[in-house]
Amino acid sequence: MPNTPRSGPDTGTVTAARAGDRQALEHLVAHCLPLVYNIVGRALNGHADADDVVQETLLRMVRGLPDLRDPAAFRSWLVAIAIRQVRNRQHDRAVASDRVARLEEAEAIPDPALDFVGLTIVRLGLTEQRREIAEATRWLDPDDRELLSLWWLKETGELEQADLVAALGLSTGHTAVRIGRMKGRLEVSRLVVRGLAADPRCAALSETAATWDDAPSPLWRKRFARHIRGCARCTGTEQGLLPVERLLYGLPLLAVPPSLDPARILDALTASGTRSPSPDPGGRGRRARRSTRRRPRAVSKPVLGSAVAALAAVAVLVGARLTPGFLDAPAETAALSAPSALPAPVEAAPPSPGPSQAPSASPTPSPAQPSPTRPSPAPSGAPTPTAGAAAPTGIATSARKGVGVWSFDGVSQALAASGAGWYYTWATRHPGVTTPASASFVPMIWGAASVTDASLAQARANGPYLLGFNEPDMAEQSNMSADQALALWPQLMQAGKVLGSPAVAYGADTPGGWLDRFMSGAAAKGYRVDFITLHWYGGDFRTPQAVSQLTSYLEAVHQRYHKPIWLTEYALIDFSRGTRFPSPEQQAAFVTASAKALDALPYLQRYAWFGLGADPSKPSSGLFTDGTTPTAAGRAYQAAR
Repeated sequence: MPNTPRSGPDTGTVTAARAGDRQALEHLVAHCLPLVYNIVGRALNGHADADDVVQETLLRMVRGLPDLRDPAAFRSWLVAIAIRQVRNRQHDRAVASDRVARLEEAEAIPDPALDFVGLTIVRLGLTEQRREIAEATRWLDPDDRELLSLWWLKETGELEQADLVAALGLSTGHTAVRIGRMKGRLEVSRLVVRGLAADPRCAALSETAATWDDAPSPLWRKRFARHIRGCARCTGTEQGLLPVERLLYGLPLLAVPPSLDPARILDALTASGTRSPSPDPGGRGRRARRSTRRRPRAVSKPVLGSAVAALAAVAVLVGARLTPGFLDAPAETAALSAPSALPAPVEAAPPSPGPSQAPSASPTPSPAQPSPTRPSPAPSGAPTPTAGAAAPTGIATSARKGVGVWSFDGVSQALAASGAGWYYTWATRHPGVTTPASASFVPMIWGAASVTDASLAQARANGPYLLGFNEPDMAEQSNMSADQALALWPQLMQAGKVLGSPAVAYGADTPGGWLDRFMSGAAAKGYRVDFITLHWYGGDFRTPQAVSQLTSYLEAVHQRYHKPIWLTEYALIDFSRGTRFPSPEQQAAFVTASAKALDALPYLQRYAWFGLGADPSKPSSGLFTDGTTPTAAGRAYQAAR
């Protein structure tokens, strides 16, 4: 199928930017940023280094513009820079991995929140076979992913063959051979994805996968491929496969996250000492370029470090908990002391203080215990927000870790100090809470009474992410049937570009359970559910056992629905006999161990601790007793990456 290349920057813009025109340079950066982001993101599969590599590419593009002789060659030149930076980063990581202890290897794990395959599937709403192609890319080795990032963009019309050949630095014939081999491995990976997803799965394939660690890799692709080629049942998975080129044709670029705002990147580059191109009538361009390159790391590292630290929070738009309207509720409602029931939405009458009772008929014990009602916020008072507060020095801010937030004295200061990259309030607004520079807010439609024009408009304004109904399977929470939730779901689909499922209190992995009925109904009606939202509370306070139960539950849910997951409430709280908390030391140990385990799950995009506030006079799972005093769990969460 013929490609229709999308237009690149015109030579006039490139020429003006090269001559020092600031407006033209801003336009050039904005125009090429999506292309660079998609090349780097797919080549590195959204590794945490991806944003750094994107900005390093742009840095070198700005530096090198004065020496670009042919403005018409700008796009090929830019793509070659991007690929070179990808290779440099892969080489640096390979060298570093030989020098670190095994406990430090977790830093090399791709950020689940930035997982490029998952983002592609969620944001572009891929159809089944396109989704399979995206999943198949996980099984390729780094060299193939690098080539795929270019070939994918060629097939979608973003690059021309000449751009691809120039970026690789190979002959046309050699490039064609490499692409052919890569496509062959991609097709094998598609069969592996289909075979492993089959329900029921081939018994012999399951036997082969008995020792597999569930992480896609080239080694396991080869092992599974050997079985599939010799298995009559598995070879049948080839039926109906459409050509990759046909499936990729016309796909748009994946949108650039807000953290990579072109104007702010250019400002950061300029502020760091990398000046925009300027006229060079005396012919001093090459000497200036060489003198700049004497210390590339000294210039680029502060740029990348400060840009990522300052901008990562702007980019990370993802989810968070409290009952909607709580922050808007009358003072007497907000003054409930912990532990107590979380208040209902403002549209409904708030419950009386005190923890709710667990359901009389408890489900079979599973990794997710029933979580009736959580401890409520500590006594409220008018918070003293600090506008745009940034996380204090030494705090490990992470895009994927979040926190549920309610109002208490110093709430905004505590939020900034928590290291959370996102938060939520179980509502569509966050009055009284100032969003720090290192975090973003995600709205929630709490229950049926929250589906109003005003709330939906607020959700759209605070998008693109939206969390669905809160614990509809609990009478003390939003208390909705699956049919009732499905009847209201189209309104949520219109309000959120990326929409999370209702968050059940427990049993998300149970066939015929509340979430299973909802997801089956959504599939039958063609409704969109972009990711699964879960809650989990552990009653076993032994750290290894608790972490194992949590990750087993997440894995079971992922295997059932094959969608990205957000864990929007979790902590160690035993609700089986009233409400029992572990010791502060046990809670802190669980925070540290669980954060490492969660970061290693490729399908887990976000997680949020319950919750930010803590009453110093009572046991709780909270992180801060006021704006400046973290609990033991709070200190552990600050350090979690």
